[in-house]
Amino acid sequence: MRTEHLLGLLLGTEEDWPRAFEELVRRLGKVHHRDQEHSLATERITIEPFDLRAKPRYDLVIDRLAYWYYVPREWLKKIALMDDVYLLNSPFTFQSMEKHAAYCAMMRLGLKVPTTWLVPYKNPVDHAKYAYTAQKYNRPFDLDAVAEDVGYPLFMKPYDGGAWRGVSRIGDPATLHRAYDESGEMLMHLQASVENYDSFARSLTIGPDVMVMKFQPEQPMHARYAVAHDFLAPSAGAEVVTISRLINSFFRWEFNSCESLVVGSEVYPIDYANACPDISITSLHYYFPWAIGSLLKWSVFCAVTDRRPRIDLDTYRYFEIGDSERTYEEKLAAYLTLADAYFDTERYREFCATSLSVVDEMVRDWVDSPSFDALLVDTVRSTYPAAEHEKFLAHFRGLIGLWLQENP
Repeated sequence: MRTEHLLGLLLGTEEDWPRAFEELVRRLGKVHHRDQEHSLATERITIEPFDLRAKPRYDLVIDRLAYWYYVPREWLKKIALMDDVYLLNSPFTFQSMEKHAAYCAMMRLGLKVPTTWLVPYKNPVDHAKYAYTAQKYNRPFDLDAVAEDVGYPLFMKPYDGGAWRGVSRIGDPATLHRAYDESGEMLMHLQASVENYDSFARSLTIGPDVMVMKFQPEQPMHARYAVAHDFLAPSAGAEVVTISRLINSFFRWEFNSCESLVVGSEVYPIDYANACPDISITSLHYYFPWAIGSLLKWSVFCAVTDRRPRIDLDTYRYFEIGDSERTYEEKLAAYLTLADAYFDTERYREFCATSLSVVDEMVRDWVDSPSFDALLVDTVRSTYPAAEHEKFLAHFRGLIGLWLQENP
């Protein structure tokens, strides 16, 4: 077993959490596991030509780029297929944040996904064969009839999603046609709206760890995650956690966020394929220490224990449960068993309690240090206009201070 581990960071425009992750890996130092001493280092990955037979130096890669940039995506596929490098999200099932397949799979597994239709492009795709194929095989369709089947109000949104791009709330035929005309070459879903929901829950998932947060999508980014404890009934909270783990184990996603609407005791998952989940200080604020600590723990666990990557999917095991006559509650329990087996949850918890027992205190000490405050200052200055720096620094320092008070 190797005792020196290089963790690669495949990044886009982010600076805050990568700096935090790099700092925590340095502070962690040596990790002891099974009478061996392991050292870890990080490196930001650059984009360049690659030989398909070249051996990568990385034990694990955290990808935040390949959902839209094809060169690193193909490199990730290569190192997954040829070199067994551990990837937190499978590049094969996370093609460009494609949500359509996730809806289909979770519907078959019995989750309460709202009624959803896919409709053809409004504008032709740029392909030489399109005109002939469309004339011969594309059937005309009645957009109003589809919308009536889904039911108003509904949402029109891209089948592959991403940062609320192209999402429209539709309340009448005129709005429907206007939104469809504006969709252009985007391939769209029409999905029934869940009205009068009690809570919008967004769960950030890293390995088997899940943080369920009260989400306020109508607020600006710095206020979307409300600091609210026990805002869900215990049964609904447990269901949101189970659904998150189920989705991630099914698709081999280990760094993802899921969104669910909760009405009474009913949980309706509406979005659960986020290849680049939000992990910024300026949006997560209070929850950032948990997120960066969990990302550190799971990455170190995977590298140090030589956890084997799994690019194959055991879909039949999940579908056997979904297609059975079991009750919804019995299916959820069976799914959770499969998810815990995939994530090796018991061994992970034991590893955290022994080899990583210092991490929680280390993260707290760092969050309470000048180094963390300097990172916060740099992030605020690079994110907001100069006239708003002091306002937002006070805002985020207050929320971080609250986390420190509640996590002594």
